[in-house]
Amino acid sequence: MPSDVGVSVNGAFKYLKDRVWKKVQGWLELLLSVAGKEVLIKAVAQAILTFSMSCFRLPKGLCEHLNSLIRNFWWGSKEGKRKTCWVAWNDMTMPKYMGGLGFRDFELFNLALLARQAWRILQQPTTLSARILKAVYFPNNDFLDAQLGDSPSHIWRAIQDGKDVLKQGLIRRIGNGEDTMIWNTNWIPRNGFLRPVTCVHTEEEPP
Repeated sequence: MPSDVGVSVNGAFKYLKDRVWKKVQGWLELLLSVAGKEVLIKAVAQAILTFSMSCFRLPKGLCEHLNSLIRNFWWGSKEGKRKTCWVAWNDMTMPKYMGGLGFRDFELFNLALLARQAWRILQQPTTLSARILKAVYFPNNDFLDAQLGDSPSHIWRAIQDGKDVLKQGLIRRIGNGEDTMIWNTNWIPRNGFLRPVTCVHTEEEPP
């Protein structure tokens, strides 16, 4: 983690933590059923950050803090003391068909939203935002080969993180092959970059 994470949490992203805390704090005084808590968490608390997380990469410490706020609200408290969390948070964030409750892990959801932004740039390169980013950060190469650069903005850093996530499951449809760089693409998933090997034919001298 970079050393400025604490500054980011207390500065640029402090309003996100405050907004979630105000919502949760107001709900603590209500007598809510399990279903009511689930609706409030999914439809309100976890939806507040969607726009910000689709543009910026939130610090890991902030994501963990937000997860703890939601977790503590779900399990509740008695006489001012937090109740025991009987189920691990990783299990609660699993889909319901896998035995979880479908809650969002803020860090993973943040990366998913950034990967979607990277996908839009890849699929719609003629949009205004995609053209501006290309002119500034990768004027002479492809988006997938674009580097972070010397002085990137926070948005470009976030998109780069989303692109790294996207590339883990990205495949290429060859089609007519016009935009396929056969010598610069790793054809088989593996560690390291290996080019395709071709046979070299040499004329043998007659015996």
